[in-house]
Amino acid sequence: MAISVMLAKLSEGMVTTLFLFAVTLVFSLPLGLLVSFGRMSKNKLIQSIVKVYISIMRGTPLMLQLMVIYFGPFYIFGIQITSSWKNSAVAIGFILNYAAYFAEIYRGGIESMDPGQYEAAQILGYNKVQTFLRIILPQVMKRILPSVTNEMITLVKDTSLAFTIGILEMFTVSKALASSQANMIPYVFAGIFYYIFNFIVAFLMEKVEKKMNYYK
Repeated sequence: MAISVMLAKLSEGMVTTLFLFAVTLVFSLPLGLLVSFGRMSKNKLIQSIVKVYISIMRGTPLMLQLMVIYFGPFYIFGIQITSSWKNSAVAIGFILNYAAYFAEIYRGGIESMDPGQYEAAQILGYNKVQTFLRIILPQVMKRILPSVTNEMITLVKDTSLAFTIGILEMFTVSKALASSQANMIPYVFAGIFYYIFNFIVAFLMEKVEKKMNYYK
């Protein structure tokens, strides 16, 4: 198979990988913040439910979670699985999984803040919402950026797990091409893609970190 044809086929998987990465980040980052609020809630019931959710998401393989979400409706409720559900299931699985990790990152950042800042903001006339949005959250985002970057890099590689339920992302396509052509070239191209993708993510996040280091 010509290199150009191989790259054309791999590009289809590349688009799926990029789309899954983007969808996961767009939804899991804000969801993770909401989950972190539940984790820090003074309501014991809410806190317990969220702790169980986080424990399950972090304590079981993402591959298993994808399979449960995809096949669950059929085995549990007898609902027929459609081809469109496959894309929805993989998105839901990744979003729920990464939201749990981001929630703990947010929680660590929020709880590391000096309580005196809340008191100072109250003296200045800020309510709790204003204090969090205008004073606490910007500082939290600055502190957690390295951890968020690590999760983003992991996400790029984890997109390959979508093959579990038959999503044709980069790894799945390269594996199929390697098997049909009996050579390693598709794997080499896939490896280059993942490396470049992660390099770009790390480079952009480093730029963001430097921009937020306004005291240096």
